[in-house]
Amino acid sequence: MQEKLSKMLEEAREQLNKAASLADTEEIRVKVLGKKGQLTEILRSMGKLPPEEKKALGMAANKVKAEFEQLLTEKAAEVKIKAKEAKFKAEKIDVTEPGKEITYGVKHPITQIIDEVVEIFKSMGYAVYEGPDVDTVYNTFDALNSPENHPARDMTDTFYINEDMVLRPHTSSGEIRAELELPLPYKVLIPGRCYRVDTPDATHSPTFHQIEMMVIGEDITMGDLKGSLDHMAKRLFGPETRTKFRPSHFPFTEPSAEMDVSCFKCGGKGCPVCKGSGWIEILGCGMTHPHVHQVGNIDTEKYTGFAVGMGVERIAMLKYGIDDIRFLYENDMRFIEQFK
Repeated sequence: MQEKLSKMLEEAREQLNKAASLADTEEIRVKVLGKKGQLTEILRSMGKLPPEEKKALGMAANKVKAEFEQLLTEKAAEVKIKAKEAKFKAEKIDVTEPGKEITYGVKHPITQIIDEVVEIFKSMGYAVYEGPDVDTVYNTFDALNSPENHPARDMTDTFYINEDMVLRPHTSSGEIRAELELPLPYKVLIPGRCYRVDTPDATHSPTFHQIEMMVIGEDITMGDLKGSLDHMAKRLFGPETRTKFRPSHFPFTEPSAEMDVSCFKCGGKGCPVCKGSGWIEILGCGMTHPHVHQVGNIDTEKYTGFAVGMGVERIAMLKYGIDDIRFLYENDMRFIEQFK
């Protein structure tokens, strides 16, 4: 039996010498010391031996077990060291090599303008209110005081889903939803995408963006409107920017105006950007028509307000010198990355 122990230890020694991983050493340990291991089987058979032989075999078995466990411990430590060295070698970093270039994204110029305008008016106490891209004909036209024969209601100008629903041609439809949902008084911006039947060219697109601005409160005047927009223009185009308001007409405001800003390319002297006039038109505005307030059950004797609608693409094209609106929708990263 002792010869069997010696042979078992020698075989285990040879196997450990060949072991290349901790998994290999564990397999050898189980083979020798496991529940069905070679040494375990020998120890179980000792019960059938006479007392003298049992004592001698027990001492020999314990000696073999101790020696095997020592070999096992040394081999496991050796394997761990080699594994760590191999890992360090594989993960070695050459600090002299050039680093990988990190590419930073950039906001689309339309998003930049929207964020900039929103930030300007948030600093003035405005909140952002959003309306749906698909809205009712009532909110889009009727409630905004647009007569049935208004050109914008024609199918050659507006995308109709059915006779009662349209893809909104302007963010002004959000004004009606705001009146019906928000407690008075309030100041809101309504940014969003709009849609109109149009043939794409350098200055037209069937999809575009607007930012609507609406204020309702007591004692709101045209002076509040002009002051707010003058502040926006100076923040958006520079502190030297001047503003000019020209009479106009919109069904949902009375009085109505177009706002021009002094040309930020030539300072008002006249250039190709402003077509020699020194001024650039950027938005339409006016005091909200009482008929629009009545839709929201607003007391027109107590409350007044104003509304503004500005085209985001127009402002982006003017501010960044973009001469074709289609560049904004071609998703060409060579174009977009210029606005980092």
